[in-house]
This record gives sequence, C-alpha cells and structure tokens, in this order.
Amino acid sequence: MQGSKLYVGNLSYSVTSEELEELFSAHGEVKQVNIIQGRGFGFVEMSSPSEAEKAKEALNGSDFKGRSLKVDEARPPRSRERSDYQRY
Repeated sequence: MQGSKLYVGNLSYSVTSEELEELFSAHGEVKQVNIIQGRGFGFVEMSSPSEAEKAKEALNGSDFKGRSLKVDEARPPRSRERSDYQRY
C-alpha cells in the first residue's frame, strides 16, 4: 500500500467520526477521520502505510453496526476542471 489514507464504504448513516476512529485505532494511530454525511462512506488516515494496510486487512468485510464494511486504499481526488463539453 502506497498511502496511509483509506476509503471506508457501506457505513451506517448514524456512524460518528469518534466511533470510526475508535474502530480503526485498534490497528494503529489514526491521524484523521472524515465522514461524508448522508453518503454512507468516509476516509480514515492512518499514521503510516503499514498501519493502513493492517487496518484494511483486518476490517474489510467485517461487520460494523450491522453493515459489512468496504475498506480500500483511497484514490486521489478527481480533478474538478470543466471540460470543453461542459462550457456554454
């Protein structure tokens, strides 16, 4: 794993940042948690790529609050630049 930021999908909408931090902290130091409200996913940044890999292996597919978590390495954000097709 190259980065230390993880995508966490299939979250219950009631999950808080604190709960997610507690869950992931069992697998290393959590630097940051960002839940995208109303979308059912978020991001967890671990202190190192090796800790991120460990958390991914342990938590991907595991049950959390009645949902099966999808944990994977976060992809870089897509560019929001407008293409020529979108210009008027």
